[in-house]
Amino acid sequence: MSLYTRMISSLVFPLHERLKGHSTVAARRTLERSQWQFPEALLDRQLGELRVFLERIGRTVPHYRELFEALEFRPSDLVSLEDLQRLPLLDKATIRGHFKGLHREGAKGLMAFNTGGSSGEPLTFMLGRERVSHDVAAKWRATRWWGVDIGDPEVVLWGSPIELGAQDRIRQLRDRLLRTELLSAFEMSADSMDQFLHRIRARRPLMLFGYPSSLALLAKHVVRTNQRMDDLGIRVAFVTSERLFDYQREAIEQAFGCPVANGYGGRDAGFIAHACPAGSLHVTAEDIVVEVVDGTGRALPLGSTGEIVVTHLRTGDFPFVRYRTGDLGKLSSDVCDCGRGLPVLASVEGRSTDFLVTRDGTTLHGLAFIYILREMAEVEAFRVVQESLELTRVQVVPGDGFDTASEKTIVEGFRKRLGEEVDVQVDLCSAIPSEASGKFRYVQSRVSAP
Repeated sequence: MSLYTRMISSLVFPLHERLKGHSTVAARRTLERSQWQFPEALLDRQLGELRVFLERIGRTVPHYRELFEALEFRPSDLVSLEDLQRLPLLDKATIRGHFKGLHREGAKGLMAFNTGGSSGEPLTFMLGRERVSHDVAAKWRATRWWGVDIGDPEVVLWGSPIELGAQDRIRQLRDRLLRTELLSAFEMSADSMDQFLHRIRARRPLMLFGYPSSLALLAKHVVRTNQRMDDLGIRVAFVTSERLFDYQREAIEQAFGCPVANGYGGRDAGFIAHACPAGSLHVTAEDIVVEVVDGTGRALPLGSTGEIVVTHLRTGDFPFVRYRTGDLGKLSSDVCDCGRGLPVLASVEGRSTDFLVTRDGTTLHGLAFIYILREMAEVEAFRVVQESLELTRVQVVPGDGFDTASEKTIVEGFRKRLGEEVDVQVDLCSAIPSEASGKFRYVQSRVSAP
C-alpha cells in the first residue's frame, strides 16, 4: 500500500464519512472480523441480528407494526430463517402503496433514491445513514479482498444519471482525493473509447469498476484496434448491475490482463454479494438475509433455482423485508476455499425477463440466443426483444461482411429454438442505446414465463 493510499484510507476517508454522520469505518472493521467466523457462528449472529431488526421495525414502523399484529407475529419467537416465511413478500407495488407507512417514526436524514427502471417503472424509496454506511463498508471489504483500498487509483465506467449529474465542486474534489475517475458509459463511440483508453493508461488504475457490458465493449475495442492495455498493473475489474456472461469475463481479462470480480446487488436491495479471489460469490450475511423462493414465497432447498429475496438488516428507517429482487439464482451448500464462512451464491441467472418462451411454452435462458449472435463476427452489437409468442425482434448493428446470409442464419437459429412458425424480424440499426440507467440488456421478453 502506498503512503498516499494509507493516508486516504486511514485518515481522509474516515473523516469524510464521520462528517456525513456515517459509521462506515467501524462497520468495515466489524465485517472484516466476522467474515472469518465458521458458517454456524455466522448463522447464529445473523439470526440474532434479524430478531433485533424485526423487533425494532415492529415497534417503530407503522406498516410492520400493523402487519405483525394482524399475523400475530412475534419477532422474539423467531428461531430459524424458516420463520421468515410467515411474513409476506415485499414488492415494488407494496412499497408504492404503503410508502408513508414504511418510514420509521421520527426518522431523520433520510434520502430519496430511485431504481433505474430497467425492468419497468422506477421505484422511489428511502435510505438512512445506517444502510448507506453498511453498503459502502461491504463494497470496501470486497475490494480489499483483491488488494485494492480506498485511495488507490480507479477508473469507473458508469452510466447512472445520479452519479453523472452530481459532479459539483465538492464531488470533484472528493474524487480527486480518492483518485477516482468517472467515465460515461453513455458515450461508447469509437472516438470516446479511444479517449477512455488514453485516460486509463494515464491513470494506471489498480481497479476498473463498471457494467460488464460496457467494460466488455471497451475490451472488444482494445482487441479490434490492436492496443496494449494488459501491462498497466490493474489488479481487478469489478463489474456489477448486470449479469456477467462468461464471454464478457474472457474479453475483459484478455484485454486488461486482470481477473474479473462480480458484484451482485442493486440500489434497492443493497450490495448482496461479492466475488472473492477463490471464485465464490459471497453473501454479505452480516447485513443481508438471502432466500431463494418459489412462486408462492416458500423457501427452496440449497441448490434449487428460484427468485432471490432479501431482507436487509440495516434498513430500520425504511425496511426491506423479504424484498423481491426479480432475479433468479440459487444458494450453495459449499464452503469456499478462501476460508471465509460467508454463504455462497452458486449462481445469479438474471431476471425472469431475461428468459424467452417458446411457441409450445418452454422457457429458455437468453444465453441460448445470445450465443447465436456473439459467434457471428459480422455482428457488432445486438439486442433481442420478444414481443409475443408469435413475434421476436432482433436488433443488430451490422459489421463488415453482414449480408442476407447472415440474416438468414439469425432467423433460422432463432426459429429452431422458438418454433418454426415464429416470426423473427431482424432490424438493422446504426447503434443500440443502453437503458436510461446506463445498463444494457441483451434480452428482453414481454411474455410471461409459465
